[in-house]
Amino acid sequence: MELARVFREEWGRSVSVLARATGDLALAEDAVSDAFTTALERWRDGAPRNPGAWILAVARNRAIDRLRRERNLARKTELLARLEEVPVPTDDDSALPDERLALIFACCHPALAAEVHVPLTLRMVGGLSTAEIARAFLLSEATLSQRLVRAKRKIRQARIPLAVPPDHLLPERLRSVLAVLYLVFNEGYASTTGDTLVRDDLCNEAVRLGKLLAVSMPDEPEVLGLLALMLLQDSRRSARTGPDGDVVLLEEQDRGRWNREQIEEGKRLLERALSYRRPGPYQLQAAIAATHARAQRPEETDWAQIEALYAALQRLSPSPVIALNRAVAVSKLSGAAAALEVVEPLESQLAAYFYFHGLRGKLLMQLGRADEAHKAFREAIGLANTAAEASHIRTQLDQLQKELRRRRPGLRSLR
Repeated sequence: MELARVFREEWGRSVSVLARATGDLALAEDAVSDAFTTALERWRDGAPRNPGAWILAVARNRAIDRLRRERNLARKTELLARLEEVPVPTDDDSALPDERLALIFACCHPALAAEVHVPLTLRMVGGLSTAEIARAFLLSEATLSQRLVRAKRKIRQARIPLAVPPDHLLPERLRSVLAVLYLVFNEGYASTTGDTLVRDDLCNEAVRLGKLLAVSMPDEPEVLGLLALMLLQDSRRSARTGPDGDVVLLEEQDRGRWNREQIEEGKRLLERALSYRRPGPYQLQAAIAATHARAQRPEETDWAQIEALYAALQRLSPSPVIALNRAVAVSKLSGAAAALEVVEPLESQLAAYFYFHGLRGKLLMQLGRADEAHKAFREAIGLANTAAEASHIRTQLDQLQKELRRRRPGLRSLR
């Protein structure tokens, strides 16, 4: 539907322009919502030649109408003056104003509660509804709505600037923005809630926002690295689950279903990022994903390169999860016993992490330590975030029990 496409493309742009002019996210959001409601009524015979210009012009007028009803004369006068300065686009304007990058930084401002950074970005820049965001993060719509209202009020009252921060603050603030975008992507790519492993809407939105950021900041290697990483991972999206929704491991995926166009785009972005010779965590993770993507068959995977990249990533950004991922590469290079030596010391930090117990169980099973493997798999099932993850571990548990029954005829099920 044409209006749906225009909404995806123009919501964040229009909100950002009006919010930058007024400093009031709620006012901007309401005005743009009014504009799209009007479009739904008036575009029955088709959209205008320049739908983005139409939406922004109508939203600006709606904001002015709302301000004229404002009782606070000083605020009304100030904001009306600012809105009068917003250029009125026409159907012939090819370049519309765009302040979305400034809006992203405002949504991730350190003065706002960390828990609201992702939802606020998805709402104000991505245009996702409060109900959609609440479902994604397992919150009630009322709870999320209250958080968003408080955040918008704080931005207005504290006069948090809707602007890209100055150079001396950019590195720290950019890290927050990149982290938020990657959290959005990961929630879509490996959902922490519900019955499905993958949420297409969140993956698509994260990639779209990543492209927006890369266009706005083309010389920031970590921005390019994050976009490359998301594209390379997203290229495997359709192959990650089977027809029944079950998890399909990387080595078992049909590589013919990988999106080669995304892979090539991700590799080009990574090469550009690395050319700046300022390596960062996202560039290293993208390099790992690119190494997997280059292998036409699982046995062609360069596990030595992947292990080296994980080791470099661990030095740059120490994390028990990175160490756990490195253990997979170690298992391919040196066997299950060597990998288990990497995994075991991580238990105190990753005791509540589903993947830790799943990987440990798999390694123990390979070493013939069946009883310990069974216990680890049961731990993993109890900690699984989704039904798809739990189902995958149960499949491995079934394999373990079949092997035990083969070795010990008459053995009852260990479940």
